[in-house]
Amino acid sequence: MSEIVMEIQKLTKQYGRQKAIDDVTFSVKKGSIVGLIGPNGAGKTTIMKCLGGLVIPTSGSINIFGETGEKGLNHARKRMSFIIETPYIKGEMSARENLEKQRLQKGIPNKERVDEVLELVHLTDAGKKAAKKFSLGMRQRLGIANALLGKPELMVLDEPINGLDPEGIVEIRELLRRLNQEENVTIVISSHILSELSLLCSDYIFINHGQIKDLLTAERLMSESGEYYHIHTDNDEVAASILVKRFAMEKMVVLEDGSIRIYEGLERIREISKALYEGGVIPMELARNEVNLEDYYMRKVQLSDEEKADKESENTDSKKGQDKKAKVKKR
Repeated sequence: MSEIVMEIQKLTKQYGRQKAIDDVTFSVKKGSIVGLIGPNGAGKTTIMKCLGGLVIPTSGSINIFGETGEKGLNHARKRMSFIIETPYIKGEMSARENLEKQRLQKGIPNKERVDEVLELVHLTDAGKKAAKKFSLGMRQRLGIANALLGKPELMVLDEPINGLDPEGIVEIRELLRRLNQEENVTIVISSHILSELSLLCSDYIFINHGQIKDLLTAERLMSESGEYYHIHTDNDEVAASILVKRFAMEKMVVLEDGSIRIYEGLERIREISKALYEGGVIPMELARNEVNLEDYYMRKVQLSDEEKADKESENTDSKKGQDKKAKVKKR
């Protein structure tokens, strides 16, 4: 059985009435690369800040390398590194000078470690060039080099490829893959560029509205994604109604443009097409496609948003009912 290096149980962080994260539970296996996926405001950065001790959870527990509690977690964090938001870099200093300063501040006695991490991130040739003149990709690599000084066993990276050009994205991806495979570093990473995460991660955690919506491995993603039909008609609203009433379609998503994706009953597509015609709907597009990570994510997020809307509607209806009863009682 794979060793668990980090485990979060029922983690909640509340600001006033708002829950940034709500009852979050997941674990990370040694040697894995875990992608934390969700829209802006989903709670990804809050989770990472809790892991780094930058935010104190309202409730729940964190276990890192078998250690818990404030003292234990501070000890465990010495075996970790974090890049949350912008890496700390002195612009007027060279890459070497930045790392040497950080080495001394962190109390790392091995002077050769600066050269080792510069080579790891391919910044050996940066020379005396000031960091403020670096490209964004070079600055990100320097930030990762800083995070590597203490030989971390676990890295937590918040949007490390955000804003990079395609070449910079490939550089960071290959660097993280090397660290994982050659240095045996376990990585937890968040990113909006899902196509890149699909090339890198072994596991995925989907989060929306502060709650975990799905946990899956890369293998399960491949087996569950499969294929779908994209349906676009001259009246998508009526088409969706037909699919639900006639075929009891449950695994179906209506996109922003009104078009529909169905993930079940694919073998009945002729029957479905005929039913749409009989219902007075003309299919404009009926195409079979394969789901990738982005599709899977959009499906999860949309279903999550629909669940939230339904719950809010129920709460509103319940409140209206209570108000009505109170008015009747008052009379």
